[in-house]
Order: sequence, then structure tokens, then C-alpha cells
Amino acid sequence: MQLEIGLNLPVANPGLTPRLLRELALRAEEAGFAELYLGEHVVLFDRPTDRYPGSEDGEAFFDATLPIPDPLVAHAFVAAATSTIRLATGVLLLPQRNPVYTAKHVATLDWLSGGRLDLGVGVGWSLQEIEACGVPTPQRGARCDEYVAVMKALWTQELSRYEGRFYELPECRQYPKPVQRPHPPLWFGGWTDRALDRAARLGDGWYGFDQSAEQVADCARRLAKRCAERGRDFSELGLACGAYGRMPADRAALSEYAAAGVRQFAVSITTLDPAGMLDDLRRLARTFVDRS
Repeated sequence: MQLEIGLNLPVANPGLTPRLLRELALRAEEAGFAELYLGEHVVLFDRPTDRYPGSEDGEAFFDATLPIPDPLVAHAFVAAATSTIRLATGVLLLPQRNPVYTAKHVATLDWLSGGRLDLGVGVGWSLQEIEACGVPTPQRGARCDEYVAVMKALWTQELSRYEGRFYELPECRQYPKPVQRPHPPLWFGGWTDRALDRAARLGDGWYGFDQSAEQVADCARRLAKRCAERGRDFSELGLACGAYGRMPADRAALSEYAAAGVRQFAVSITTLDPAGMLDDLRRLARTFVDRS
């Protein structure tokens, strides 16, 4: 299978404007990128107490003043400007969200976009951020699992109901349902054993960010083992990766990721100059996108 190329939209950039975001999305679609990615942080902190797992020194590549937009709201804006390119969250921090509202927003976005959404989900790394959302930090993985179940009930059942340890949903109805059936594909991020087991149990795919090809290959082996233990066919799961700090030099450098089973790799616009973002996009398209 040919490796697809996605694009991380440069929302971790103080120079981005709505007009430029729209232009970048349009040009990415025209250039042949397969998917547009947006991540999530609802609040950031001047003095983080938690290590960022995507870097060797534990420091995030973004600071607390960056105007990172909500990914679902921003993708609704992008969806209105595009027609074919898929839209992904990389990743949505589900345990710190209300699952009923999130299910509604996801279904609405899938409806507005004509069924183009891939929902990447993670449990988050910043305990400060989770606490700021009024959510207990212990057992956020188990909370994530239940919230997925709540959302699936709302997406797939005419009369939805759920009872669990962390959430109880009385009988209710939620429309519109997602265009994609039974629901938008669920991609789970993370590289711990629990995260990989979650992808094996609940996911349509797995998403990794700023990891080396060797690290991704290790995650793929562990994920395949988890799938076998769960009685799932590992080949049915899609593997996707994104990069910012560990951007490959060219398409040939992606061969090791492809060998590990990665089907889509999302590159990033890294220039901080707003005037140069479109030039950076064109460079990435020439370097990575195969239009043959």
C-alpha cells in the first residue's frame, strides 16, 4: 500500500490567522495531501510540572501563549473551505471533555464535512490541564474507555443509554448521526502498554507523534501482540504518524516508517514567518507528496 502524506496545520504558531488557515487547507488539498491534522490543548501553563513525552528533554515545542484553536471548531471552518481532503484530530484529549457534548460535536463535524473525519483520541500528558478542566487525574485511561462507549451509544443507537463507573447516560436521543457508519474511525494515540491495548480493543487505528521509525516499529510489534491476545486481526488497524521535532528529510527517509506498517505520515509546516508558510507548504508537497 502506498504511503499517504498528511499535514499538521501550523496552529502552534502565533502568526497563523483564520484567512491563512483557510488558504493553507485549500492549497494542501490541491497539492494532494491526504489529511489535515489538528491537535488539542485547552489551556497551557507558564511553568509546566509535567514532562512533554514527545521530546528527549521533556520540554514542549510550544509555549503557553500560543493561540491553539479547538480542533473540532477549527476543522468545521476548514471543512467549509475544502471538499475532499480528510480531517483528523491528532489528538483529542477525551478524558477531560464531556462525552455527550463531544459526541455531538464530532457527529456534527462529520455531517458538515460529508464524512471526512478521523477522530484521534488520547488521554493527555499534562495533569495540570486535566485538573484545570475539573476532572480527576487518576484512572483517566479507564475514563477514556467509558467516554468512548458513551459516544458510540449516541452515534449508533436510536435510543441511547449507558451505565458505567464514571458516567451514566439516561435514555435519550442525539441527532444528527455521523455520516460514516457506524461512526468516524477512532485512532488512539500513546505508546504505553495501556494505550496500545486501548487501540487493540477499541480502535480502528493507532497514531504516534514525534517518534523515530525504530520506536514506531516497536509500538507496532507490541500492538500486533495485543491484537493477537484480543483476537483481532492486526492488519485491519491503520497506523499513522506525525512529526514536528523529528521531521524526516525527504520521502526516502519515510521508508523505515512504511516498513513498520505506517500507512500515513503527517509532516509539519515549521516556519514561524506567516509570509513563508505557503512557501513551506509548497516545499513539503514537492518533497513528500507522490502525485504519480
